[in-house]
Amino acid sequence: MKRTFGQTLRELRQKAGITQRELASRIGMDFSYISKIENDRLPSPAADTIVTISRALNESPEQLLALTGKIPSEVEEAIANNQSAQEFLREIQVMNLTDDEWKKIRRELSRLREVDK
Repeated sequence: MKRTFGQTLRELRQKAGITQRELASRIGMDFSYISKIENDRLPSPAADTIVTISRALNESPEQLLALTGKIPSEVEEAIANNQSAQEFLREIQVMNLTDDEWKKIRRELSRLREVDK
């Protein structure tokens, strides 16, 4: 069974060794909000809030973002304002890539970037 956003958030918070109150304080929200999210009584927060929560937990936001299908506004803006990025994503979307294939592409892009420097 797929873990919910709330369940995953609780695991990451506990792994970081902080309480709901501490997390809430770090991100400037009420602890009851964190409790409600962790108990799946509220939907997952906005993408930018997920990024803020992830940073407070010293975690990469991608795991939580992928659970929600959300994209941070800075990424949306970068794509929305770049025709080549949109063309690339449109072409790659039809390929129905696996997670391993996405990782391979990312590694290859990083390698190409290093070669160009």
